[in-house]
Amino acid sequence: MYNYIVSSVVYSFIGIAILVVTFALAEWLTPRHNLRKEILENKNMPLAVLAGFFMLAIAIIIASAIHG
Repeated sequence: MYNYIVSSVVYSFIGIAILVVTFALAEWLTPRHNLRKEILENKNMPLAVLAGFFMLAIAIIIASAIHG
């Protein structure tokens, strides 16, 4: 039982780290457009929705890779 909890926590942190890295990679690959500035300062709602769907897609891929 203890092993399942530890492995779930470890995989959760690995998944969050991969998600952050992929968002940072997307930020780095679009140097002319600062995604964070567009979402937070300029209130660009379509870009925020796109970023949310991007993170959801990456999370689904990570979850299926971990549990599959």
